[in-house]
Amino acid sequence: MATSAQPATATASTTPQTSPLVMRIIGAVALAHLINDLIQAILPSIYPMLKASYDLSFTQIGLITLTFQITASLLQPWVGYYTDRHPNPLVLPVGSICTLIGIVMMSVVGSFPLILLAAALIGIGSSTFHPEASRIARLASGGRFGLAQSTFQVGGNTGSAFGPLLAAAIIIPFGQGNVAWIGLFALFSLGLLYAISRWYRAHLNLFKLKAGQAATHGLSRKRVIASLAVLAFLVFSKFFYMTSLTSYFTFYLIEKFDLSVASSQLHLFLFLGAVAAGTFFGGPIGDRIGRKAVIWFSILGAAPFTLALPYADLFWTSVLSVIIGFVLASAFSAIVVYAQELVPGNVGMIAGIFFGLMFGFGGIGAALLGYLADSHGILFVYTLCSYLPLLGILAILLPRTK
Repeated sequence: MATSAQPATATASTTPQTSPLVMRIIGAVALAHLINDLIQAILPSIYPMLKASYDLSFTQIGLITLTFQITASLLQPWVGYYTDRHPNPLVLPVGSICTLIGIVMMSVVGSFPLILLAAALIGIGSSTFHPEASRIARLASGGRFGLAQSTFQVGGNTGSAFGPLLAAAIIIPFGQGNVAWIGLFALFSLGLLYAISRWYRAHLNLFKLKAGQAATHGLSRKRVIASLAVLAFLVFSKFFYMTSLTSYFTFYLIEKFDLSVASSQLHLFLFLGAVAAGTFFGGPIGDRIGRKAVIWFSILGAAPFTLALPYADLFWTSVLSVIIGFVLASAFSAIVVYAQELVPGNVGMIAGIFFGLMFGFGGIGAALLGYLADSHGILFVYTLCSYLPLLGILAILLPRTK
């Protein structure tokens, strides 16, 4: 998958030179992200089956998500930090092997502790994927960082959207053993990531040049750290709320509207499809009008719809979930690129931190929301979470970088 690139040289310009836009590499990384996140989405999609088969509580369901999310989140910044300084193209296929092992285990395990172990292995595979894949997307962006990041992200969101449908079609009707068929996707991803790693190896010199570029935003170190803290808090509000939908939306629909598991999965698919669409449009819009404007609108702008959701009927619940997914998702690629612009030369670490925060906050949220659902009911959870997007007001504290 080798592709030629013009040699880059550092300049004194405020806009660093970049490699040409390599859409086939960005597309390949997005496809790998689709498969990675499709596999991840299988896990919450089979929660109702696991809950019934092993008589699990909502708290235990939350612990499965916590185990997966924590293994994914804790390793990501360290993987990114290490590979920023010691880039290794083989990190990507090695992570895919971990995912494959976790999927096969999930299809055959017969106890709650082993379910947790399988979830942890899937999380480890994800933690090695995101920092390096995000770096490669940026390397191939030709300077269109928002476009590259959103294309990369929309691959993941598309995979997340189709995960529930795949689970409803080939796993839930036939049982836990059919999870093994998902391993075929992991095998394909392994070959794809190996091909991507060969292109990456051929362009390591360009990456090393980019890693040495200095910041051009003119902000003090203290202001940069404060801005990163604000971004982290915004990610918290966004993904804590998103977890209430990705992990418990099917249970909410089943309890409130008496839907079947299959029907509830279709509603989850609509939500996740809207997330994919929002992600795709958020990056290019950020390239044009600035990251801060997108971040501001996408998080705070979702608040009226999240506040209305707990009181809506089935039709409007479906409509509101689509709007919420689209608006909230438009922020994430802008947040990642904004943070990378604050700390150039640490692309992998920043991607690892923010993808890690996404998984970590999601996991903590899943465990806490599971406990609240057990003690107060699933309807209470959605009423409480509806206020989280109001924290988007903190975006006013971010400096303008573009």
